[in-house]
Amino acid sequence: MFCLGGMALLTSAASGPTQTSRTETKKKGGSVKAAQALAKQRALEKKSKTYKLPLGELAMFTQQIASLLTAGLPLVQCLEALQDQTEDPCFRIVIRDVRADISQGNSFSSAVRKFPNSFNTLFVSMVEAGEASGGLAEILMKVAGYFESTVKLTKKVKSAMTYPIAVIGLAVALVNVLLIFVIPVFAAMFADFGAKLPAPTQFLIDLSNFMKSWWWAIGLGCYAVYWITGKFVSTPNGRRTKDTFLVKAPIFGNLIHKIALSRFCRTYATLIRSGVPILRTLEIVSAASGKVQVEDACEEIAKHVSQGGQVSEVLAANAFFPPMMKHMVKAGESTGNVDGMMNKIADFYDVECEATVSALTSLIEPMLIVFLGVVVGGIVMAMFLPIFQLGAVAGGLQ
Repeated sequence: MFCLGGMALLTSAASGPTQTSRTETKKKGGSVKAAQALAKQRALEKKSKTYKLPLGELAMFTQQIASLLTAGLPLVQCLEALQDQTEDPCFRIVIRDVRADISQGNSFSSAVRKFPNSFNTLFVSMVEAGEASGGLAEILMKVAGYFESTVKLTKKVKSAMTYPIAVIGLAVALVNVLLIFVIPVFAAMFADFGAKLPAPTQFLIDLSNFMKSWWWAIGLGCYAVYWITGKFVSTPNGRRTKDTFLVKAPIFGNLIHKIALSRFCRTYATLIRSGVPILRTLEIVSAASGKVQVEDACEEIAKHVSQGGQVSEVLAANAFFPPMMKHMVKAGESTGNVDGMMNKIADFYDVECEATVSALTSLIEPMLIVFLGVVVGGIVMAMFLPIFQLGAVAGGLQ
């Protein structure tokens, strides 16, 4: 018995420190994980203050909250449900803070105004109008429709631009590979001929040597041009120059112009129909337009309307707006249905934008094929030209 007891004591004494060390290791591991989770949560909390919510996500959020309000749920419960199902951790924190603010007695509009990057000016103003009129669900449904139409048009334009951008990027990469890696091999082979090369071949060899020696200067120069252009565009004069150039651009200018007109009409109609005062509507339209031409027009309209004038009178004197739009707005003013006319104009320009995108897509594809054939084919022909004239070049007859 004594021996068994002694052995038990020895075993307990030997295993005691091991179990203690394991417990301490587990505690340390748990504390490290807790610290990491706390640091991650603090980073998300900080990021949520300036989180930029994509317009597509905002459209989905608006549609969902409008549907829940229509079903009869209180606003706080709607936000709680959306917070639970939102996968974006930053936006989940935003919804949590908005819900907590409303639970403390503040209005929905004042709560979302604290997150200007997540909820744009149009959303906040429409929420204010909905709270004032008592029809928040109905107005949010209209806003969701506006956001969805905007996202739909933007996706179509981006999808149309993806193909040419990808092809041009591929062409640039291919030309760089040919100039830096392929042409030097031909240049070394041609150097043994000891004869004058054709002008296109010599030009490509000189360009290849320049790029191999000064590639860093080319990259630095491109970055400097990009930086200077960005600084210039951030100034009022630079932004005006950029917008004027984009609207008058040879191929895409017409499309950009129609998109600006559609956004102007759709935003104006949505706000007016929701009961937002016209001067406040013009402020929001100006901020949401993204074009200095529309901003100038909104400023002129606000001054003219405040003096008792009509919107159509300013549009008639502004060359940015086409005659058809001016006549339709004037007809809407005479019948008291300006917002309805603006919606019809927006629908018309949406259809025009889709047709323009389809036409541009059909036009760009053959143009890019010709562009690739000329660039790549020209390089290949220039490099094989001495081989075609190999007898004359090797014999030194040129």
